[in-house]
Amino acid sequence: MLLAAVIIYLIVTILIGFAASRLVHNTSDYVSAGRKIPFFLSSAALFALWFGSETIFGASSEFVEHGLLGVIEDPFGGVLCLLLYAFVFARPLYRMNLLTLGDLFRNQYGHKIELISSVFMVITFFGYIAAQLVALGIIINLISGISLGAAIIISATIVTLYTMAGGMWAISITDFMQSILIVSGLIAVAWSVSESGGGATAILNAAPENTFQFFPKAKATDILHWFAAWMVLGLGSLPSQDIFQRVNASKSEQVAVGSTIAGAIFYLFMALLPLYLGLAAKVLYSNEFQGVDYQLVLPTMVLLHGNIYVQILFFGALLSAIFSTCSGAILAPASILSENIIKPLVTKEISDASFLRILRLSVVGVSIIATLMALSRNNIYDLVGESSILGLVTLLVPMFCAVYWKKANSTGAFLSIVLGISTWIIFDKILVTPFPALMAGLLASIIGMILGTLFFEKDTSI
Repeated sequence: MLLAAVIIYLIVTILIGFAASRLVHNTSDYVSAGRKIPFFLSSAALFALWFGSETIFGASSEFVEHGLLGVIEDPFGGVLCLLLYAFVFARPLYRMNLLTLGDLFRNQYGHKIELISSVFMVITFFGYIAAQLVALGIIINLISGISLGAAIIISATIVTLYTMAGGMWAISITDFMQSILIVSGLIAVAWSVSESGGGATAILNAAPENTFQFFPKAKATDILHWFAAWMVLGLGSLPSQDIFQRVNASKSEQVAVGSTIAGAIFYLFMALLPLYLGLAAKVLYSNEFQGVDYQLVLPTMVLLHGNIYVQILFFGALLSAIFSTCSGAILAPASILSENIIKPLVTKEISDASFLRILRLSVVGVSIIATLMALSRNNIYDLVGESSILGLVTLLVPMFCAVYWKKANSTGAFLSIVLGISTWIIFDKILVTPFPALMAGLLASIIGMILGTLFFEKDTSI
């Protein structure tokens, strides 16, 4: 019955994507839904942006092992990112009426920086998409018994089909429906688990010591790494086409800001449920999960101890959450690849219909690369973290300056990107130092932007 319910859900998801394709008449409809998305759809899309594999599998397993200090990066860093985007970037970027973030770099720094920054933007998404595909593969593997590799390929095929067909319209509509499933499914499972454990209070009281410690010890290295954890998603995901296109699809500037704040608040409260369920699994069934990959604890617990209705709700919520995140994460780099890398390289003018075909083919290409990556890696939390750090040390400073420092030039942007990534690599791979590599990379990126802009004010050659 569970497998049948999952198959029906997958078929419905694909059908919604193809139905949404009827709303796509041009590239603007495909990438940003014609900027017609109302508040409730936009809020659901921004909530679903973060509520994916790293929250349900990655964060819950980190919480089980390390408590709240292990999940500062996500969900708390994810909430910080959405709030910062709402208050710092949502209004000015919405007013610019851009198709992609790459367009922002082109307008401020020129075509060469557009190309360089776009390459980095595309690269940052592969690990993130791979993490979602791994999670989807784990779910289908647990339910059906087929191999993890085959499950990943099936998942990638499904999400690629409906994203390719309906673009941002398909993502927004399915995000709203999937958000309803996420909320109802996780609340139902949490309620069922609480009853089995004698109530939520009993489960929370049985948590190991220091589980709910939120602030680090008064030790310099601990404090530095605590702030670094906030920065991974909190700052590193700000220069993300995925966030940009969801906010940019809103029907007005007010909706863009309000829905981003609403998505952040909703995400904070809902992201606590997987943490609670992970703790409940540890408290109630610790002997059964000794030696088991912590990423598998939640679904395994539901399969072993939940009735069929709880299982359907839980796995429906899981699939909904991860498909929502994955579809947007595939469309984002495909948009950048088409608009800012392929299009400038084509000498003749491209019609809108031809460009729409390029967009859809780019969705397929991005999905294939991410699938290959997913087949070779399986740590969800690490895959997501690595993707965000790359954005932090290369793209954040040039993006901020393009919006707020009109003197910023191409030389400054180039030095910011080069110094940022090279310093991060040196600190992360070569030097043995307690200073977080991502902080060193961000500082170098800031210095590069300042020096390049102030000492080469008239330089536009880069």
